[in-house]
This record gives sequence, structure tokens and C-alpha cells, in this order.
Amino acid sequence: MNFLKTDFLIIGSGVAGLYSAYKLSSYGEVIVVTKKYDYESNTFYAQGGIASVFSEKDDPEKHLKDTLEAGAGLCDIEATRVLVTEGPKHVRELLSIGVEFSRNKAGEIDLVLEGGHREKRILHAKDRTGKEIELALLSKVKSISNIKILENHSLIDLITQHHLTKSLEHSEITCYGAYVLDNKKSDIFPILAKKIILSTGGAGQVYLHTTNPDISTGDGVACAYRAGAIIKNMEFYQFHPTTLYHEKGDSFLISEAVRGKGGILKRLDGEPFMKEYHPMGDLAPRDIVARAIDNELKKSGEPHVLLDVTHLIKPDIMANFPYIFEKCKSLGIDITESAIPVVPAAHYMCGGVATDLFGRTNIINLYACGETASTGVHGGNRLASNSLLEGLVFADRTAKDISEQKCGFLPEHELVPQWDKEGMINTEEWVLISHDLNEIKTIMSNYVGIVRSNLRLERAYRRIQLIYDEVIDYYNRTVITNPLLELRNLVQVAELIIRSAMSRKESRGLHYSTDYKEDRNPSRNDTVIINHI
Repeated sequence: MNFLKTDFLIIGSGVAGLYSAYKLSSYGEVIVVTKKYDYESNTFYAQGGIASVFSEKDDPEKHLKDTLEAGAGLCDIEATRVLVTEGPKHVRELLSIGVEFSRNKAGEIDLVLEGGHREKRILHAKDRTGKEIELALLSKVKSISNIKILENHSLIDLITQHHLTKSLEHSEITCYGAYVLDNKKSDIFPILAKKIILSTGGAGQVYLHTTNPDISTGDGVACAYRAGAIIKNMEFYQFHPTTLYHEKGDSFLISEAVRGKGGILKRLDGEPFMKEYHPMGDLAPRDIVARAIDNELKKSGEPHVLLDVTHLIKPDIMANFPYIFEKCKSLGIDITESAIPVVPAAHYMCGGVATDLFGRTNIINLYACGETASTGVHGGNRLASNSLLEGLVFADRTAKDISEQKCGFLPEHELVPQWDKEGMINTEEWVLISHDLNEIKTIMSNYVGIVRSNLRLERAYRRIQLIYDEVIDYYNRTVITNPLLELRNLVQVAELIIRSAMSRKESRGLHYSTDYKEDRNPSRNDTVIINHI
């Protein structure tokens, strides 16, 4: 395969990527590139739900207030207002596409409460909301003839003027497409496009314990940074407060909705503790709950705390959380009779590629949406269940902006070369390099986790720099594989997180440092990193 051409190239097949494809399909041909199976994404594994104003008791201003408060004063108010006001119509569109949200006995949509929300506004499909949305969107997208999904294809790099066979005089960075690896055939080829959208999800695999699938290696952020995109607020990595603690549990997510239904966090002696940390108790924002659990573990030396739902009605537990019930039961835990052992785990990247209100980056023709993007709506800490909503709202705005432009292939598209495949596989050296993956995860978890300090960050930065140099040196000399691409991207993202954390001289939201006082007052002091290529 020499190259492919399409009107619109979308990297990633989660809610933001699929909704973008669906919205853009009326205006041209779309190619969606996804690293594994078409459904494999953070969206697919989202349990809790999608936040949106559906109740007469609720209104967008209340949703706005809760989001701003959870965001520790760092949210972009304009972007957040867009999120809460435009969100409901897109959730209704999901209903029209075929998403089956849970309903109460009266046949109305069942709205539940989650941490940080003061009103019931979480729509859910029991405890598999993400799967329901993902599969419905996939079904819709697959029914549209001018959308093509390339499974098992990995993004290598975005194509800019630095790749062209002829140097250009203009200074603005422009994106012409992407180099892609066919993981099954090991072929590398360019996909040329008029507009390119990054929606590759997060980077939870940079930590030892994460709720994210294996594919979450920060590909979009790393590639965008290398291309010269502005990266914002990467120090704010959200740890979900409650993931199952079990040697065979693989950081399995215990949804925020469990506490919304009345679950209580307790010490191992059975004593509740969250009221000691926040007036909202077990329904406090995620950064506060995660930090409280971390503090309890440090004080007690115990490996986990407990999330207790045994006081709730057994049939209700099984009806509302069938997936969680079955998963825990398979590991020997009956959650209707025993409390669930839980610990925090890396869950959501609140920073990312900086965009405006229409998904535009500082690179011409390049957009970003979903978890990959930094729209400003999450600030220093994402409010529970706002992520799927953000994916819908800003995917739609991205598609709308593109549809209103005169899109065409540029003369420079003819200057894009084939990928230089030169290199050799050094199996013995790869064994050594692959060990860097676990070292990256260990460094990030030990030094750049829920609680940080200047000393820890400086130590982490020195060690990550050494690994970065080793990985890049090996990458430049060898044949490209998906594991190598992921390692390259993870070490890049780790470095960006550490540099961002080192530059923020305060404790705010998800970035909590023992060297600085906490500040939650309104602030538009974003952390900005640019690769001046």
C-alpha cells in the first residue's frame, strides 16, 4: 500500500472519534484509524454514566456550578458553559441512535447521583454505560457507506511540513495527514487528509495501576507534541478513588455511582471516614476522595480501604450494578454481604492537546477532541461523568467547524514521501528496552501520583530523561512495531506530566504537593508546554 487519501482522518474510535465520524459523514469520506478492535477504547470501559440536565429540578447553571467547583477553580467558564448547555441535545441524539439508558418503574430515564453533583443528572445503562454508547455509535457508523474503519492500525506520527520532500517558506505548522502502521502486515504508509482529528483517549498506562485498557498510551498527545502542538495542564491526572483491590482484579473500576446509591467508604475496622475530609462526605469530588483514601492508607499502613454497600437492599444492588456484582463474585467477593476492598488508580487525563471551543489546535488542519484534548472544561479535576458528555459536545463542534470550511487537498500533499523503512530488529536489545516500560510505570506511581513533592518530581524527571534517551536512540535504529510506538509515546507523556507538575508552584485539584498550600480560588493559570521544533 503506497498511501490512502480521504477527506477526513480520525485517529481513535471512542465516543469522540465515532461521533465526529458520524457528524462528518454528510460532508465527505471519513477514515477512522483504531489501534486494536473498533470498540476498544476508554469509552467502552466507562461504567458510571453521562452527566446531563434532564430533570425539571435541575438546570445548566447548577451543572455549571458543580463542574466549576470540582475543577478546583481552573475550569474555562466559557467552555464549561458550552458543555452543560449543549450537552442535553446530544444525549437525546444518542437516544435516537439507539442507546438504551436505564429507566425507572415509571418508564422514565433513571437519573442517579455521583460525587460532586448536587442533583441527580447521571444517565446510565446500569453499570455498563460506555459499552452501550460505544456499540450503538459503532452500529450507526458502520451503516454509513462513506466511513471506513481501519482496525489494528497505529498512529506513528502526524505529517507536517517537516516531513515534505521540499522545504516550505511559511512558518505556520500545517498537518497533511498521518503515517500509520498496519500491525498485522507491518506495512507503514501515509494517510493524506484535508482535516485530521485526534481522539486517541488518555494515557493511564503510564501508571502501574489504571482503570484504562492497554491501548491507553497517550498516542495523540505525544504525536501532537512532537508535531509542535501546544500541550496544556498535563499535571492533572485523575485517580479514580475506588478500584477493586485484588491480586486478580486488574484495577477493576468500582463506579462512582456505587457511592451515589449510598455506598460508604470505611476503614478496615468499619469506621466511616469521608466526613472528616469534606462536607459532602462520600460524594465529595474525586480529587478529594482519592487524596483522603491515600492519606488513610499512609496512616494505617493497610493496602486498601473498604467500600460498603451491605446496608443496601440486595435486589437493588444486583439490579443497578450487575457487572460489578458478577466481577466481584467471580473473585470470591459477594458485595451484598461483604465490603469491597478498594484503592485509587489512574483513570482520566484532564490535560492534553490545547484546543479552542471548536476543537482547533494551533496546527493548521489539526483538531482534537475527547480525552486527548484540553478544552478547559475539566480544570484541575474532572467532575464525574462529564467525560462522555465532553466527547459528544466538542466532537459535534469540531465537525460543525470543519463542515463550514472550504476543504481541499493542498499542493503540499503531493510532497509527502513514503515512510523510510530502514532499520533492523535487535531482539537482545529490545528485551532490555522493554524493561523500561515497567520502570516508567513505577517511577510515575511512586513520585508523580496522588501526592507529590519537589524532591520526588526532580528525582522522577532525572530518571525519565535517562529512559527517554534510551528509547529514542533505539527507536531511531530499529524496525517499528506497535509495542515500540507505545513505549515511545508513554515515555514522552511521562516527561510532559513531570515537567508540567514541576512548573506548578501550588497545590490545586489533582496536583497536590506537600511543598505548596492548596488553592481552589478561580485561576486561569494554565500550564503550557510547546515543542519548538
